[in-house]
Amino acid sequence: MASTTGPVTIVEVAPRDGLQNEAVDFTTGQKLELIARAVRCGARNVEVTGFVHPGKVPAMADAEAVAAGLPRDDGVSYSALVLNMRGLRRAVDAGIGEVNVVVHCTDAFSLRNQGVDVADGIGIWHEAAAGARAAGVRASATLAVAFGCPFEGEVPVERVAEIAEAVLASPPETLSLADTIGVAVPADVRARFAAVSPLLPEGVVPRAHFHNTRSTGTANALAAVEAGVAILDSSLGGIGGCPFAPGATGNVATEDLVYALDRSGVGTGLSLPELLDAGGWLEGVLGRPLPALVRHAGGFPVPM
Repeated sequence: MASTTGPVTIVEVAPRDGLQNEAVDFTTGQKLELIARAVRCGARNVEVTGFVHPGKVPAMADAEAVAAGLPRDDGVSYSALVLNMRGLRRAVDAGIGEVNVVVHCTDAFSLRNQGVDVADGIGIWHEAAAGARAAGVRASATLAVAFGCPFEGEVPVERVAEIAEAVLASPPETLSLADTIGVAVPADVRARFAAVSPLLPEGVVPRAHFHNTRSTGTANALAAVEAGVAILDSSLGGIGGCPFAPGATGNVATEDLVYALDRSGVGTGLSLPELLDAGGWLEGVLGRPLPALVRHAGGFPVPM
């Protein structure tokens, strides 16, 4: 397998998407340690928190404190999830330089997750994109449940392309297709990026976010790279998942993804031995084995 875009950028999402669905409460200090360990592994893009309602996602209640503890000049892009203008204002005030705004691909999921339908979610994106631009903050967009919805079922490719086209009227830094509930297979990935990629204006980078709920996440990521995707999200240890998706399990594990890409000849800039060491620390904090398979099997060839 060869990437059509050269080395792949991995966005480490464990501090946000990873922790938001975990039963163990991390202290602010532990979150900052997780972020620091990700950076030591070679991550240069880290999603560190979400400026969301603390009553709905308690794990993100210390977003401002996490942002205040971040290094400001280490060459790493620290991003945060926002769902509305209030979240954007909080992120800007906290000094975050990049935000990720979610637009859902079905009304049912959007109403449950964000309290608005798809059309209003697109409107929020346009408002947030303009607000971020005015504040000098980079804004990316994620199309959630782009491969399937727990409430509406199949999401047609044509619907995903229609929503993408509407979002792209305010071009984001990156446009991500997210398999929020982990139902996609590689054929779905190829079909959706074949439909969406031709719509991207110059300068908008395709991105993908997969969950490993049905053990297809790494295969989907490789299919996305073959389709020209330059940025992939993953989570150390495979922790996390969407708290609003019934039965959701973890994200694609960063260790598993880096192993698969390395063995496929695709560079990531991340160190697998460092990731395994960081996963050991995270396993100790969580007090349970992590889902990442490479965490337990190790790399290959096995050192003698």
